[in-house]
Amino acid sequence: MSSQAPQPPLPDDGSSPLAAPPPDPGPAPAVGNAPQAPQHAEQPRPHPTVRRIAQGHDRRPPGRPMRLWRKLLIWLLMPRRDRGFGYGFAIEVLWPVLMAVARWDFRGGRHLPKQGGVLLAVNHLSHVDPIVLVAYCMAQGRIPRFLAMKELWGMKVVGAPLRGGRHIPVDRKASGIEAYRAAVEAVNRGECVVVYPEGGFPYESDGWPQKAHTGIARMALATGAPVIPVGQWGAHFLLPPRAKVGTLVPRATLRVLAGEPVDLADLVGRQGQRTALQQATDRIMGRVTDELAILRGEVPPKD
Repeated sequence: MSSQAPQPPLPDDGSSPLAAPPPDPGPAPAVGNAPQAPQHAEQPRPHPTVRRIAQGHDRRPPGRPMRLWRKLLIWLLMPRRDRGFGYGFAIEVLWPVLMAVARWDFRGGRHLPKQGGVLLAVNHLSHVDPIVLVAYCMAQGRIPRFLAMKELWGMKVVGAPLRGGRHIPVDRKASGIEAYRAAVEAVNRGECVVVYPEGGFPYESDGWPQKAHTGIARMALATGAPVIPVGQWGAHFLLPPRAKVGTLVPRATLRVLAGEPVDLADLVGRQGQRTALQQATDRIMGRVTDELAILRGEVPPKD
């Protein structure tokens, strides 16, 4: 991407700048002290028609791609308020591109709440993943917010949608407390926050989720918001994580499957306890792995 000013270097350690690891800032505020949304904050509007169209795809046999008319109707009717100009413009441009270069198989959207704060825990395979998850969430009438590397905010092409879309910058050189508070605030405001708990690509595990950071567990236990496990498969065929150019032939199928919320009720409010954080993280990633196993039709490897 071009810019008149020098651009900050992107990580070369296998991590993903567009899927920064969820902040793990050490001891966090108790639930009662967590940032709360203003009483007058407007909740995101539900979009039942869009959800009904998208979820109708679940009736098709597993593995069958979504029909073109569904994708076009979703594009026509999806939410456009509260996206910000740069973010909204990027969605409008990339939606038809994603339709052209890949097939979609989006399922399980009924598990995403129509309204209210929610955390989506997603496995990570490619730099294309955030674009795929935007399409998935928009098809359910939700506008997703992402955590991303702070340096990206200064870039012209990538920075515009990040700055205008209320996404959350993560400073990898700092403690993470600011990003943590911003994420908690977004959830309390009723936002849909997408988190890639691994923070990088699973190079050594044949695509199966690797060890995760505890940041998403800390957010969930502090807010009490539901955590939806999401498995996704296929984006790495379109753009492998180490590749600079995508592969258009054969045409990739982007498969996404959301499951029921992870049961963390017995751990809520215990975000300051290391044992509780690890238990919550293990449950979340176990469920993400379960959804991915369904998509792949394989048994995940044992630890």
